[in-house]
Amino acid sequence: MNNPTKQPLRVAVVGASGYSGGELLRLLAGAADITVEVVTAHAQAGRPVGEVHPFLAGRLPLVLTAFDAEALAGLDCVFIALPSGEAMRIVPSLLGRVGCVIDLGGDLRLPTAELYEKYYRKPHAAPRLLGEAVYGLPELNRERLRGAKLIANPGCYPTGAILALLPAVKAGLVRPEGIVINSLSGVSGAGRSSAPELSFAEMDGNVRAYRIGDHQHVPEIAGVLGGVAGAPVTVSFVPHLLPVTRGIYTTVHADLKEPVAEAFVRSVYAEHYLKEPFVRFGVHIPGLRDVQHTNYCDLAAFVEPHTGKLVVTSVIDNLVKGAAGQAVQNLNLAFGRPERALLQ
Repeated sequence: MNNPTKQPLRVAVVGASGYSGGELLRLLAGAADITVEVVTAHAQAGRPVGEVHPFLAGRLPLVLTAFDAEALAGLDCVFIALPSGEAMRIVPSLLGRVGCVIDLGGDLRLPTAELYEKYYRKPHAAPRLLGEAVYGLPELNRERLRGAKLIANPGCYPTGAILALLPAVKAGLVRPEGIVINSLSGVSGAGRSSAPELSFAEMDGNVRAYRIGDHQHVPEIAGVLGGVAGAPVTVSFVPHLLPVTRGIYTTVHADLKEPVAEAFVRSVYAEHYLKEPFVRFGVHIPGLRDVQHTNYCDLAAFVEPHTGKLVVTSVIDNLVKGAAGQAVQNLNLAFGRPERALLQ
């Protein structure tokens, strides 16, 4: 889907009051070749964007409205930044009315309604969409994303985990069973919530695991990697909350199929990501600050000498590469724009 007229792309953000929606508006605001025409947020309808997101005051003079599919008709792209369970109810009303829909939530990421209901704990309202959406990880599906009309933006944890494992799985270096993934996320990953467990008093100086064994990102990670491996992949995934605002630090452990030198593993990773604009592979262990407020994923790979296991560290900003930045990257691919546009 190109933009042959070179007119500014006309876009909307549905669910603009949350952290991901606000980050998306930050990236889009002031772009000469993109016009944000509509911003919606049901509970905040009637409020100026600059009141809900003070960092946008004076930059985006729009007022939040309630969602109305008719009001979005004719737009080039609609971003949906709503909690899981809501996008699947409105996407059918947008298809055919707008050029492209990019969903930042989890409603379109899994292959079956049964899997969705098991992990998201609710029935899927539009199961036919599950086979239509392109999984929006550019490092995996770049060609399929060009011209795509329905895109499922990956989850934040899966983005960091899949990028950490993709070269090793594709090269057949690791066993597909028993992969261990530990991820630590800033609290913005839980959304703009008033839940007591996310308050400053609870999180300051604290770290806590949650949803051990049944997190909704388990089937997403396993399914995507299984597609790459051509065989079922099993993962043990444990997410944690960190007392920081943004960023995800992931460490993965996987059994190598046969002993290989660390230098060889690193050469596989370096070659795989050599031309990727937003993946930086190196020998130094990355930190959260290296990627905060950027669309980069920084990686480092090691082979433990005493266990022979592959260990990979991965860091991303959960609001950028894990959400809004990746959505913009997908917009760029869908409309034939430079992939780095708005993400420098």
